[in-house]
Amino acid sequence: MLNYFQQHIESEFPELVENPFIIAISGGVDSVVLAHLCSNLKLDFALAHCNFKLRADESDKDAHFIEDLANSLECKFFIKEFNTEEIAENHKDSIQVTARNLRYEWFSKLINTTDYNYLITAHHLNDSLETFIINLSRSTGIKGLIGIPSKNKYIRRPLLKFTRDEIKNFAIEHNIEWREDQSNKSSKYLRNKIRHQVVPELTNLNPQFLSNFESSLQKLQDSKLLIEDYTNLLFKKLVEEKEASYEIDIEKLNSFPNQKAILYQLLESFGFAEWDDVYHLLEAQTGKQVKSSTHLLVKNRQKLVLTSNSGKRLEPIEIEKDQIDVDLGDFKLEFNDVKKIGVLNPSVAYIDKSKLKFPLSLRSVQNGDYFYPFGMKGKKKLSDFLKDEKISPHLKSSQLLLCNGNEDIIWVLNLRIDERYKVEPTTEDILKIEILND
Repeated sequence: MLNYFQQHIESEFPELVENPFIIAISGGVDSVVLAHLCSNLKLDFALAHCNFKLRADESDKDAHFIEDLANSLECKFFIKEFNTEEIAENHKDSIQVTARNLRYEWFSKLINTTDYNYLITAHHLNDSLETFIINLSRSTGIKGLIGIPSKNKYIRRPLLKFTRDEIKNFAIEHNIEWREDQSNKSSKYLRNKIRHQVVPELTNLNPQFLSNFESSLQKLQDSKLLIEDYTNLLFKKLVEEKEASYEIDIEKLNSFPNQKAILYQLLESFGFAEWDDVYHLLEAQTGKQVKSSTHLLVKNRQKLVLTSNSGKRLEPIEIEKDQIDVDLGDFKLEFNDVKKIGVLNPSVAYIDKSKLKFPLSLRSVQNGDYFYPFGMKGKKKLSDFLKDEKISPHLKSSQLLLCNGNEDIIWVLNLRIDERYKVEPTTEDILKIEILND
């Protein structure tokens, strides 16, 4: 397994060879084996463990085990305690959702306030199969059936090619100790039922089930990419973009085979759930409509007209210098002083803090807005920029902007920062602003 793991890292995750990273470690066999594998390859890593205080003394014993493991592997470690039950009660969330949010929020802070560039987790092929089965039962379509991604922003999952048995056998062969979480054996949770009851039956029926599943998963991922490319081509042929809507030409749609499948691909990102009602619109009378939580689809002669029913404008919000976050319900903005620029993605902005005038302002788009897009010379009308970015008309009015005081635009959220506020090589104070979805 070690040799295969080394080859897999070098070919698929060369960034882990070249950069320091953090291993999310619970103390279970999967993450402990991952730590030993990385240690054997002499990679530069630290361990990060969350003590959720959910299992009394056992939770503390897990934390002590991680500390001892880090010392034996001669690596740094981070341990964070959470009063998870109290936080879950205050936020009116389940323990599982609360623990997950706390875990990844802390991991994000570690990545941005330390010299480690990536976080790796010990998800493996069995985890991906369990996720597949859960999503299959929820009728999620192909997007929900492609398993757990191996790369997502700063997160890497190098064990997805390995099975739970391979990992456990490696631990036994090399006398590696780990901690058992008894809650993993409980049939209280859906994932555990699938793990202990469904998957064993599948592997009994076909001993090659997991390896066949891995092959099928790759084909699904390839199919998803092909469908996305085909949908983009069809979008240009079938959909006309208006000032505040999209119009799907029914006559053109009917000239293609598999109209329902095409309609699903065109509309699946707009929150519709009652797909039979959507399909019936093709033959319905003018005026018939179907609503999702965010959009409205109306039959108008030979057109299906898609508009937003949630284009709410945001009243300006002031953000003080010492403020750590802004909670907007569906998501929140988090502010952190960092030492360096981390992994770049549209939901994160790195700003030269010395150029800011507090309080900052978070607001919706206004007529006449302009800014200096990062990487471009000169200023540009925001309306032209949003058009170039292919932001649909019904979403333009609710696009959020972070502004310097009540003046310049600093960041067009999820799209581009302003060139004037970028981090220079000489910048000493860096402010990281991140969008965290609930």
